[in-house]
Amino acid sequence: MTFPVVGMVGGGQLARMTHEAGIPLGIRFKLLSDTPQDSAAQVVSDVVIGDYRDLDTLREFARGCDVITFDHEHVPTEHLRALEADGIPVRPGPDALVHAQDKGVMRAKLDAIGVPCPRHRIVADPDDVAAFAAELERGGHEVPSGKGGGGRRAGGFPVVLKTVRGGYDGKGVWVVDSVEEAAEPFRAGVPVLAEEKVDYVRELAANVVRSPHGQAVAYPVVESQQVAGVCDTVIAPAPDLDETLALKAEEMALTIAKELGVVGHLAVELFQTRDGRILVNELAMRPHNSGHWTQDGAMTSQFANHVRAVLDLPLGDPRPRARWTVMVNVLGGDYPDMYSAYLHCMARDPQLKIHMYGKDVKPGRKVGHVNTYGDDLDDVLERARHAAGYLKGTITE
Repeated sequence: MTFPVVGMVGGGQLARMTHEAGIPLGIRFKLLSDTPQDSAAQVVSDVVIGDYRDLDTLREFARGCDVITFDHEHVPTEHLRALEADGIPVRPGPDALVHAQDKGVMRAKLDAIGVPCPRHRIVADPDDVAAFAAELERGGHEVPSGKGGGGRRAGGFPVVLKTVRGGYDGKGVWVVDSVEEAAEPFRAGVPVLAEEKVDYVRELAANVVRSPHGQAVAYPVVESQQVAGVCDTVIAPAPDLDETLALKAEEMALTIAKELGVVGHLAVELFQTRDGRILVNELAMRPHNSGHWTQDGAMTSQFANHVRAVLDLPLGDPRPRARWTVMVNVLGGDYPDMYSAYLHCMARDPQLKIHMYGKDVKPGRKVGHVNTYGDDLDDVLERARHAAGYLKGTITE
């Protein structure tokens, strides 16, 4: 029996963990990585070192692969179309993936299918940003004091500016309070998307997986807590989320996956507003940080279901294993020897799950994450945060 070969473009931690999920299934992986030191390149046996932006490199890499998938969204759309023209299955395909590559395209499509988003438009220069802020002010509405607004008007500055391509983890995003502050995003020479700064109470994420023949599963909606634009903590399921709103978020994510033709994992990052709405912030068409909790907290992880989806295998059960699961990212600090902290962390919490990425420790860099689970949310949160802090070196007892 010949098992399929999954070609994974990108050698980061998402590729590493997707490869891990394919091992029990006997799925073989071939990796296109920037360097031999990349996270996934350390563990995948069949590694090609090359530039994903070069079409000839992609074509050569794709030989012998049964399907191509990704751990990032940066492969040029035209290259993916060329691979498809060569008869190579690309999942998600370029027609879907462009919505995760280009925020302007994404916003236009979500508008067209009736998905609620922050008010937005493409802007040409700082003066256009000022005009957009004025439009927001004219279209603003009174926020009742009981909703956290203190009677102020919504709209106008501050405005959120985003480069339409290439941003992640807070990069390529600016919050500007005036036309004078709006010049920086335009220096990159790429289109800029302006959005209203949403008055939200928290960020949520809805993770779904869809296969080529249209089977889809939805994971519980989670709360995603950010620090300096980087995901810090994920709580599954989102605490105190109204069941109707949770169901609406799941249905919205499933609708987006269907309408955009997504194959594989889709993460829909959401704002929960003070006036009780949910708005789409970003899309990611690959395994996602907000789904890392599924490795230990769900019947089938996001990584295993992504593998199943791109191979058009039946999808696995997304239901949680425990009442609560918490994921906390381990960021690099000034303490490079994280391995020496294992003794304390494992002895203190035998149920703790540690996932490290094989990366050099640098301040602020994601080098791993921890998962905890149980019936008491306060206890589960404390255990996860203590472990992540101890590994980083910010907690020493």
